[in-house]
Amino acid sequence: MASMPAVVTKIAQEHGVAVDAVEAALAALRRGSGSMAQFSHPDFGGMAQWSAGGMSMVGDMFNAATKAKLDGVLQDLADALRRGDLPMEVLTTAEGADKLTGTDDWPVEFGPSAAAGSQNDMRYAFFPSARRLVIEDRGKRTIYDTGEHMITGVSQQQSSDRTLAFRSQLGAVTIADLQVVA
Repeated sequence: MASMPAVVTKIAQEHGVAVDAVEAALAALRRGSGSMAQFSHPDFGGMAQWSAGGMSMVGDMFNAATKAKLDGVLQDLADALRRGDLPMEVLTTAEGADKLTGTDDWPVEFGPSAAAGSQNDMRYAFFPSARRLVIEDRGKRTIYDTGEHMITGVSQQQSSDRTLAFRSQLGAVTIADLQVVA
């Protein structure tokens, strides 16, 4: 197995982005079990999302060059994880894995999150092994049972009601569709 810094540095050089941009993408990809990532880094125009199979978005929506960089970096990282050139385990915050969403204080009993994000003073994380969605809004944390839903995406409305809508293999999911866990 190649050393992580060598693989990360090589991918950064090949795609013309900073090493810390690749590290942020790798941390997010690990949280997404190697098939999806959501994170923020200036090299990708701010917020960025990627899913294996072709879905990708960058903060600078109409910048095709930035989107191509994101696609290249994430595909190379996914390939490296699949080949075993990079370890799949999720690093702790102390090791520098999750500077964006602070998921180090999510409930550890739920295991690693597969999707996490934040905007303003609201953040969320989906934990597939526990089938739990945790939403923290203005410091108030609510835990939901996702049932059969495997959350794969999220959209947040910036209106006064600050609603979140999620996507799963079964289609659209709203918070009203999920049961609150006591």
